[in-house]
Amino acid sequence: MEKQYPVHDIKIDDPCYPPLLRRITDPPETIYCRGDLSVLGMASVALVGARNATEYGKWVAFNMAKTLAEYGLSIVSGMAWGIDSQAHRGALAAGGKTVAVFGCGVDVCYPRTNAKLMGEILENGIVLSEFAPGTEPRPYMFPQRNRIISGLALTTAVVEAGLKSGSLITAERAAEQGRNVYAVPGNINRISSLGCNKLIQDGAMPIVVLDDIASDLKLVKDEVIETRSAKLGDDEKKIYGALRSNGEMSADELCRQTGVPPQNIHGIVSVLEMKGLVETALGKIFVAN
Repeated sequence: MEKQYPVHDIKIDDPCYPPLLRRITDPPETIYCRGDLSVLGMASVALVGARNATEYGKWVAFNMAKTLAEYGLSIVSGMAWGIDSQAHRGALAAGGKTVAVFGCGVDVCYPRTNAKLMGEILENGIVLSEFAPGTEPRPYMFPQRNRIISGLALTTAVVEAGLKSGSLITAERAAEQGRNVYAVPGNINRISSLGCNKLIQDGAMPIVVLDDIASDLKLVKDEVIETRSAKLGDDEKKIYGALRSNGEMSADELCRQTGVPPQNIHGIVSVLEMKGLVETALGKIFVAN
């Protein structure tokens, strides 16, 4: 019998609601999800790009997603043809997790030719949408969903895009949300590179090697993280895990998410700081390099 994946509707005040998405100016009041809800708590990077991608662009998307998944990040994209599909496949190839944000209901496969990929994402990640189940895709829904793709992620990278690519909307939304934007530089004689090259000209950070984003986020491979955190107490692990998932956080945010009493937070953070695992600055706490 085919495995069933029920639809979960998650309100904005639900503890499962992704904290980074809640911080954007126009978060959806309800998100509908199918798959592994725990993925919503993982730190993630959005990888997006053109549907009519070149072989080079597909290679970059697959291998960048695979590399980032090896650092323990989930990969967010839109399950469109081309770059999006390869980003999901790269994460899955690494044994990692991935999030597909739909411009339709989570029970509607679009494009329909990605039915197999959708099944793999449901098995090893999550499908998410602000549109109610059964909603068929409409052109206006895709630009609207792009703010969710960027809103879920610590940072957004555009792998390949022409000047009219919808992925440029995602990059614009990421910048508006205060998230870093990256772009993969391409040949100046290719139409498919114009969007990324223009993003770099306008201030996006160029990706030179596949590890650039992970390096900028001060991440290390999962096996190193496990070694560093193996000797932590239960509350220390909760706080360190929350910081790894969400990036920088305040003491109040840590208290709400972990359930650790407020009177204990500062003492635990101080211990983690002495162990070289976290750093503090301007009232924020974040994972140390």
